[in-house]
Amino acid sequence: MRRHALAWLCSSTLLLAGLASAATPDRALVFTRTAGWRHTSIPTAVATLQRLAADQGLEVDHSEDAGDFNAANLARYKVVIFASTTGDILDPGQQQALQAFVRGGGGFVGVHAAADTGHDWPWYGQLVGAWFKSHPKGLQSTLVRPELDGEASGKPWPITDELYNYDRNPRDQVHVLATVDESLYEGGTMGKDHPISWCHAFEGGRSWYTGLGHDDVVYADPNFLEQLRRGLSYATRKSDDC
Repeated sequence: MRRHALAWLCSSTLLLAGLASAATPDRALVFTRTAGWRHTSIPTAVATLQRLAADQGLEVDHSEDAGDFNAANLARYKVVIFASTTGDILDPGQQQALQAFVRGGGGFVGVHAAADTGHDWPWYGQLVGAWFKSHPKGLQSTLVRPELDGEASGKPWPITDELYNYDRNPRDQVHVLATVDESLYEGGTMGKDHPISWCHAFEGGRSWYTGLGHDDVVYADPNFLEQLRRGLSYATRKSDDC
């Protein structure tokens, strides 16, 4: 009788543990530390990412504390999102923690000035795909041209935002998701092939980036929101389609 009771207790404990584990949501860390230019759109970006991530069943923490980049803390997350970070924001030990997170299968999402971060950290430049080099003065209006496997896919959509020129065209290293049309504005330096969003599998993890997101208004654009949704799904492995 005692053995039956003990067996029942063990199985009940395992069941409860399993239910608790199943009910534990995935987590996302939105990181907005800046050591350079600080975008006024960061609060809007954070609120938008929190909402979109919650819609995908993710619990979201927002931080500007570089100390959060340690192995124990990052193990709590499925994806780390750099939303308009700038400059050198992680020390060598914190950089190693992010590298280990990605190499362990973690996801990375970069928004806008995430490409203006860690210029002296070669690994990070490979993770993102390219670094910010310059941008025309003010905001630019153009068309975003979605693509799939190097071919036009879907209807181009209008955008008015700060459009980055990058230090290189990342196309050979990443899967380009969209380009912008430089012929419709002044100050572009990348020519006819100007990627603005891309993704790639990287060292065991997944990385997704969009150069849009400078202006608050962009975070109300349904096309941009869909871009972010797809990026989150890809980086968290909910979808293989980025």
